[in-house]
Amino acid sequence: MTRVAIVTGGTRGIGEAISVALHAQGRTVVANYTGNTEKAAAFTAATGIPAVRWDVGDHAATLAAVTAIAEQYGPVDIVVNNAGITRDGVLHRMSFDDWNEVMRVNLGGCFNLAKATFPGMRERGWGRIVNIGSINGQAGQYGQVNYAAAKSGIHGFTKALAQEGAKFGVTVNAIAPGYIDTDMVAAVPAPVLEKIVAKIPVGRLGQAEEIARGVVFLTSEDSGFVTGSTLSINGGQHMY
Repeated sequence: MTRVAIVTGGTRGIGEAISVALHAQGRTVVANYTGNTEKAAAFTAATGIPAVRWDVGDHAATLAAVTAIAEQYGPVDIVVNNAGITRDGVLHRMSFDDWNEVMRVNLGGCFNLAKATFPGMRERGWGRIVNIGSINGQAGQYGQVNYAAAKSGIHGFTKALAQEGAKFGVTVNAIAPGYIDTDMVAAVPAPVLEKIVAKIPVGRLGQAEEIARGVVFLTSEDSGFVTGSTLSINGGQHMY
């Protein structure tokens, strides 16, 4: 049986690796994106995975997009909430808009996708939701009160929704990546990046494919006894 999967933020970085890995497992994958149409088109051309544009922080838009995807591809049984943004700054300089936008997209997006898909999963007796948290949601990070709060919220959201889904065959788990070698991390100044890597016991950045392999397991038929868990993939930087 081919299961339909939605990966938010699924055309770049960690999301791209997740989309490709699920596609390789025989899933029917639809990758969400918000901004970079050129990158999304290149992604689809290279992978054959359709990309659909909408803002995951927009509740009505998310409901409409999921309905359209289900009509075209079939019921959505797998959701990977990967989309996220940053608006970094220390609290005394952070605007309310910086706070609100990160919460709206990063945490609100998880609610919106779950709201659109969880009832159907529950009715059909099978579903997999994986929420991408962060090491900074576990340990905190200077200058990221908004991002850390949203990611920490994702971890709590995961545990609570897992309790609602368990008896219906719907598992809800999170992955908390550490520092991964993506374009976002590559933009960090070299001296700062060196200090970050020095704090990682395995001595390197993670690869997006290493996160994707965790998602493949947590969305598989074999992971039905794993729910409410947070899988930390961070090279030993934070043992939580």
